[in-house]
Amino acid sequence: MDRGSSLNIMYANTLDEMGVDQTNLYPIRAPFHSIMLGRHAIPLGQINLPVTFEDQSNYRTETLTFDVVGFPRTFHAILGRPCYVKFMAVPNYTYLKLKMSGPHGVITVGTSFQHAYKCEVESCGHAATVVASKELATLREEVAKKMPDAKKSIGSFELAEGSKEILVDPSSFEGKKAGIRTVLSYE
Repeated sequence: MDRGSSLNIMYANTLDEMGVDQTNLYPIRAPFHSIMLGRHAIPLGQINLPVTFEDQSNYRTETLTFDVVGFPRTFHAILGRPCYVKFMAVPNYTYLKLKMSGPHGVITVGTSFQHAYKCEVESCGHAATVVASKELATLREEVAKKMPDAKKSIGSFELAEGSKEILVDPSSFEGKKAGIRTVLSYE
């Protein structure tokens, strides 16, 4: 459960384990962000899958759209806000419960704190592996390129490219100037 996610995510390994052929994916080129610091991810595609909560006596099934990603996983899928809207479900993160209405009463889906802790430990282990990977080295190089030059004195000021100086008060004789950016980058 991820109340912050604006999409449902499924990992390619999960699809393989479910026996779903990846040729069933339909293409999507829209990237999403915040998976890894400073990076965006482009999904392998999207897929619509039926999702069922509870058992035969009281169940609810809806078809959800998942963005399928091909990077390593610590979960099988991430259910975001689109899932909660479709099921009209209410998540409670304190008690690790998800509640929704069913044909024969309220459906409650939950887990134990021990299982949640185990998943958290696995997730931290996975994050540590990613941190130690080559991709982190690339990230560090990119950040280092964007770092200010340490040789410049503190307090010195240089206009950025695409900037111009204008007089703060054209009627004043002091000649105080300010730098104004004339173009904005996409970033």
